[in-house]
Amino acid sequence: MADRWTVLEILRWTADYFRDKGIDAARLDAELLLADTLSLDRVGLYLHFDRPLSPDELAAFRARVRRRASHEPLQYILGETEFWSLVLEVGPDVLIPRPDTEILVEEILPRLPAGAELLDVGTGSGAIAIAVASEKPDVQVTAIDSSAAALQVARRNAERHGLIDRIRFREADLAGLPDEAYDLVVSNPPYVATSEWDSLMPEVRDHEPRTALCGGDDGLQAYRHLAGQVRRVVRPGGWMLVEVGATQAATVLTLFKEAGLNACGVRDDYAGIPRVVFGRLEKQPE
Repeated sequence: MADRWTVLEILRWTADYFRDKGIDAARLDAELLLADTLSLDRVGLYLHFDRPLSPDELAAFRARVRRRASHEPLQYILGETEFWSLVLEVGPDVLIPRPDTEILVEEILPRLPAGAELLDVGTGSGAIAIAVASEKPDVQVTAIDSSAAALQVARRNAERHGLIDRIRFREADLAGLPDEAYDLVVSNPPYVATSEWDSLMPEVRDHEPRTALCGGDDGLQAYRHLAGQVRRVVRPGGWMLVEVGATQAATVLTLFKEAGLNACGVRDDYAGIPRVVFGRLEKQPE
C-alpha cells in the first residue's frame, strides 16, 4: 500500500488483494472493514470516495486487512454480527451465529405458550436464547454452555439488549443438563464429523472454537446424548428441537423417534437443506 490513499483507491486495492487470497465476497468485506474503521456506513463510503485516509486510519485498516487476508472471520474482526435483527458481540470464544439458525428460532416461537420454560443447550453467544427472550417476554429462558468464556459473551449480549434479568445462564455440558424438565429444549450442538474437519473453510477450521463444532467421529454424538435425556429434560407435551448438518436430518429424526418423541418432523432452511429436526413428548393418558 502507498502512504496516501483515498477511500475509492483503497477499496479497489483491498478487494483485489482479498481475491488473490481466496476471500469470498472480497469487495463487500473490503467495504465493511473500511466503513467500520472510518465509523461510516457503506453509503457513507460512496459519498466520500475522494476522501483521503489519515495515517492513523490507514494503519488501523492495514492491520484489519492482514487479519482478513489470513482468513480470520470478518465478524471476529468487526467484533459483532447480526442475528434475528439483533446485533451480537462475537469473538473466538463463540461460534458465529448463522442465518440458517434463524430457522430454528422460527420453529421455536409458535411452540411456546405463555409462561413456558425453555432450555437452550450450548448457547454460545446466546443468539437463540436472546432471540426467543426478545420475542417472548413471558417465557422463562435458561441457557447453558460448557465454556465459561462463551457464557461471558452471552451475558454481555443479553445486557446489551436489556435481557440479562430474563435469561438464566449456567455453566454445564451435555453430561450436566439441569435436573429439571422444560416445555421446550433447543440446541444447535456441535455436528461436524471428525473426518470432515480438515475440509472445512479456513475461516471455520482455523478460527472458530472446535468444541462448538466437532461432534465426534460421525458428528452425531450430541444428538444421541440429547435423545437419551428426552424423558428427563422435556415435560410431557413439550418439545425438543435441534439444528442439524446437511446430511444428518434422517438419522437424527430416527434417534428422536426411538427416544419416544412423536409429531416428529424436519424443517428445511431457505436453501432447501434439511436444517431443523423436532419432536414432541406426548402426555400420558390419565
